[in-house]
Amino acid sequence: MGLVAQIGKNTQQGIGSFGEFCVFCGHTFALIIPTILRKRNYASILAQFYEVGVRSIPVVMITGAFVGAVLAVQTVQQFKAIGMVDKMGTIVNLSLLRELGPVLAGVMLAGRVGGGLTAELGTMRVTEQIDALRAMGTDPIQVLVVPRFLACLLLIPLLDLYASFTGIFGGYFVSVYLFGVNSAAFWENAQQTVFMYDIFYGPLKCLFFGASLSLICCYKGFHCLPGAAGVGRACTESFVASCMVILALDFFLGMFFNSMIIWIWGLKAWLG
Repeated sequence: MGLVAQIGKNTQQGIGSFGEFCVFCGHTFALIIPTILRKRNYASILAQFYEVGVRSIPVVMITGAFVGAVLAVQTVQQFKAIGMVDKMGTIVNLSLLRELGPVLAGVMLAGRVGGGLTAELGTMRVTEQIDALRAMGTDPIQVLVVPRFLACLLLIPLLDLYASFTGIFGGYFVSVYLFGVNSAAFWENAQQTVFMYDIFYGPLKCLFFGASLSLICCYKGFHCLPGAAGVGRACTESFVASCMVILALDFFLGMFFNSMIIWIWGLKAWLG
């Protein structure tokens, strides 16, 4: 009976937490337009743009370059074995633009930015700064959450392009200069198989990744337990939850976007 009661209690708490998260998301969405229309909020929004976007560029570019290089190392021998080494441009470009670039950008931002958001807001909650904002008649979600949400929502798609760009050149360098793939064939096959919708495929995914990880991390920071242990646990939970949501969204969005591409342009376009 004790085990059943504990399972029921945990289920009830989980449903309650999900309901609180939905209310938190709704409150955030409702305050986006009022926040944008108030000029005095621009300073905090630009500060978050710098923190989320500019300071993340080196990490994302270096990660993308090495992932592209590793992708080439792991595939070039197999392509040589079946006589399709000239298709390296296709596999490198499509893999990074459609899947690896968006997921890498999302996961790296969940670690670098998401953990920071949770720690910052969690510390403010523990030190009662959030309560002080409420006492002053200021909505803490409008001041603290909306700028961070906008920064993640708008800048992660751009970071995805940086990751994909450096990843493609990392794969090109390894394929051409280390394994002797013909440079002209590499780019010619890429040109034949990469279309305009492939360029927007990853950034569209990243819009959902950025929105979800920013909301999860801000929510965890707003509802962390007291003390340093509570902040640390909230950071861990936010990172794990963000990564799981990003991977789940990647699957469902990939299925949806692939179905839309096949419906609009046909199966040949999806296959490249």
